[in-house]
Amino acid sequence: MLTSMTLRPCPICRTPTAWEGNAFKPFCSERCRLRDLGAWSTESYRIPEKPQEEHGEGWSEAIPEE
Repeated sequence: MLTSMTLRPCPICRTPTAWEGNAFKPFCSERCRLRDLGAWSTESYRIPEKPQEEHGEGWSEAIPEE
């Protein structure tokens, strides 16, 4: 009986990697796992921050007269 092996790309090097039985999943190797850990520890991964709205510029709280 043949079983299909699930392959997923390594998030670091994009090498197709077996999911089942892989001690380093989702990475292909310890090297890629450590590269990812290093990127986290040096804060290389960042979520873009939404620019803060400037209050008071071009905004009037006064109610226009009719």
